[in-house]
Amino acid sequence: MANGRFSRREILASGAGALGAAALAGRSGAARGAVAHLPNIVFLLADDLGVADLSVYGRRDYRTPVLDRLAREGMLFANGYANSAVCSATRTALITGRYQGRLRVGLYEPGGGGADYGLPADHPTLPSLLRKLGYRTSLFGKWHLGHNAEHGPNRSGYDYFFGFRGGYDDYFRVGGAQQLGVPIPGAPPPADLHLYENEKVADEPGYLTYLLADHASEEIRRNAAARQPFFLSLHFNAPHWPWEGPGDEAASKSIVSAFNLDGGSIGKYGEMVTALDSAVGRVLDTIRRAGIERDTLVVFTSDNGGERFSDTWPYTGAKGELLEGGLRVPLIIRWPARIKPGSQTSQLMISMDFLPTLLAAAGGAPDPAYPSDGENLLPVMLGEAPPHPRRLFWRYKASEQAAVRDGDYKYLRINGQEYLFNVVADQRERANLKDKEPARYAALKAAHAAWNATLLPYTPDITSANSKGQWADRY
Repeated sequence: MANGRFSRREILASGAGALGAAALAGRSGAARGAVAHLPNIVFLLADDLGVADLSVYGRRDYRTPVLDRLAREGMLFANGYANSAVCSATRTALITGRYQGRLRVGLYEPGGGGADYGLPADHPTLPSLLRKLGYRTSLFGKWHLGHNAEHGPNRSGYDYFFGFRGGYDDYFRVGGAQQLGVPIPGAPPPADLHLYENEKVADEPGYLTYLLADHASEEIRRNAAARQPFFLSLHFNAPHWPWEGPGDEAASKSIVSAFNLDGGSIGKYGEMVTALDSAVGRVLDTIRRAGIERDTLVVFTSDNGGERFSDTWPYTGAKGELLEGGLRVPLIIRWPARIKPGSQTSQLMISMDFLPTLLAAAGGAPDPAYPSDGENLLPVMLGEAPPHPRRLFWRYKASEQAAVRDGDYKYLRINGQEYLFNVVADQRERANLKDKEPARYAALKAAHAAWNATLLPYTPDITSANSKGQWADRY
């Protein structure tokens, strides 16, 4: 690492190779003993951020100093994965700790199925389980797991919510909702674009990325003053379209510049990501000034791979594809009290792992009636266990796409073709080993079929809704 920046070579090297003897050294199944006190947890989620969109991961045309510093102060993951190549399905896995295909809401890709679409209020979630342990829970920003109050965040474990329910919003509240309400040829009807405080409309002017960070910071100050342990989810819209930087309030009133295929640029995208970096800085500064930095666990990641202006090098593919570029995400975790600063890990970690891992950090565990498909990786993060190989599964759009990551290898079905790759030696997924290693190929294909049979099927109404959602994948 030079000047606080990990080179692409260093990141790839930390994720390279079968893990050999280290993997055989065993693993600890849970954190050691009960926690002395509850750590605060701040979960920062970007939207459509590519795996190499931070300068600490190799982005070269702009800098992200705040998130680079977070990596220096915590642990950087070379193999962070999203549960899906689109947002709503990943968010289902994140909040439940289970493969999204176990719930009807998780079958909508990218999300939205009418009045009955939403996360069941009786399903245990990461916030509801932490609340039982004594946490105050809050969500700022994007929900996208139900468009009405009956399926809103206040019904699924969050004590407080300030944000928007749908899959996107305008970055400027003044005139934004009116403009985004204009029908777009070929697009589904506009979602609810209001901001909400709990279940009441609370539209407010300001640049959305900063607005969410400032509201979250106020919540942190309140909890710190009350010495109340808290779990705070800050789910940014950035850098999801529309393509609007902090100085684009006037341009935001033009639906053409926001949504048409000629919208945006690499430069504009850079403005949005650097604004995101700055907003994260506001939150981290609030934590530091409140005197709670040492005992606050901070996670930063993205909901899926990058979109059209993202950097996913060296991987191919993007949002909406089960190629590595559609699934790989940046992942940084800082916990000064327990995680060694400046550390890196080759451990594969996926969205659904956060539920068992964060519960373990708080001395808890998943609800046994709803067993997690994720893994508690706290021992790896704390240096109590070595990284180890894993087998992870994906499907997308009624299995038009399918993938299995098994150690260094990956089975992939996409565009009617099937492949076997060694994604450690061949990060760009170019050398198809299907014929060279037929036994491995057949075994992974069969494993995917067996896993897929345990999930809910895609019914015709969901398949129809997902086909209409292809419009959103372009952005």
